[in-house]
Amino acid sequence: MSSWLGDLIRLFFPAVCAGCGESLVTGEKVLCTRCLFLLPRSQYHLSTDNPVSRLFWGRVTIEQATALYVFEKGSIFQSLIHQLKYRGRKDIGLYLGRLLGTEIKDAPGFSHAEVIIPVPLHPSRKRERGYNQGEYIAKGMAEVMQAETEFGNLVRKRKTPTQTRRSRIERWENVRGMFAVKKPHRLENRHILLVDDVVTTGATLEACAEVLLGIPGVRVSIATLAVA
Repeated sequence: MSSWLGDLIRLFFPAVCAGCGESLVTGEKVLCTRCLFLLPRSQYHLSTDNPVSRLFWGRVTIEQATALYVFEKGSIFQSLIHQLKYRGRKDIGLYLGRLLGTEIKDAPGFSHAEVIIPVPLHPSRKRERGYNQGEYIAKGMAEVMQAETEFGNLVRKRKTPTQTRRSRIERWENVRGMFAVKKPHRLENRHILLVDDVVTTGATLEACAEVLLGIPGVRVSIATLAVA
């Protein structure tokens, strides 16, 4: 009965691909098979010497870093991120989070991650948007990685201007001293997986990692949906 009802609902309200707008067929969710195939997977999780890891060399000590895709302007992925952040498409965050989690769950540097923490938004920005897209990415990852999520412990202390069009130095100055941990004892001696949607210079993730690494026994790995 449920299968028949689902088919009937899809007949009148067909689900469409978030990438191309074409109708999804049975078994497809969020993206059609073609759009999913066209997304430029990085495979960076297979190497410790990759472009995302290099962003943090000499800056902050992390276990491993990766991005699922390579970000290209005007791409399907850019449209997905825009829908996730500004169009209320939380399902895209869950979907891409599951893909990222599946990709890295058995990889060295990620397989033993215990807690997944997204880069936090300032409360005023979260109210404007209605949610933090990173939390949905983290939830999707946690489903397949058998890890916990921790929201509201790592916090952004003040609202900052957008990082867009800022240089690497300007980005770092914009976020320096920006983050704090409310209850550090909850994270002691744990391997934390810090996640975000897109990494560019790594300044924001570096600032988050520095605060977390000040907690006794903490190790940090980093995973994002894409690298620009």
